[in-house]
Amino acid sequence: MLMPKRVKHRKVFRGRMKGVATKGNSITYGTYGLVAMDCGWITSNQIEAARIAMNRSIKRGGKVFIKIFPHKSVTKKPAEVRMGSGKGAPDHWVAVVKPGRVMFEIAGVPEDKAREAMRLASHKLPVRSKFAIKGQELSEGGEA
Repeated sequence: MLMPKRVKHRKVFRGRMKGVATKGNSITYGTYGLVAMDCGWITSNQIEAARIAMNRSIKRGGKVFIKIFPHKSVTKKPAEVRMGSGKGAPDHWVAVVKPGRVMFEIAGVPEDKAREAMRLASHKLPVRSKFAIKGQELSEGGEA
């Protein structure tokens, strides 16, 4: 499971997810990418599930690049605890994703295999996403 080795602040505010991605919005490492169309939090378990689905689909044929990392901690209070008495302990880690963010990339496989792998990965994620090809405009195309 992905998580930071060390953090300055264990508990962070929830924040706002407005606007589009300005960083990580282009395909850099691979040939094909999975681009987010909504904003949301993606947990480390969801990232791992998508990675496993892609790797099983391409059958060691190419390379998968993960371009998101869960830096934000989400706190949770224990079950059946009364209100008040402070914020809960960190429970899990999430990556904040905005529209236009390239989440995963694949290199070394044909387009049809990459498209199928990205489709399987997109079913594991809580945000709508679309398939993108390096060099083409990211705004065009349908959902993955």
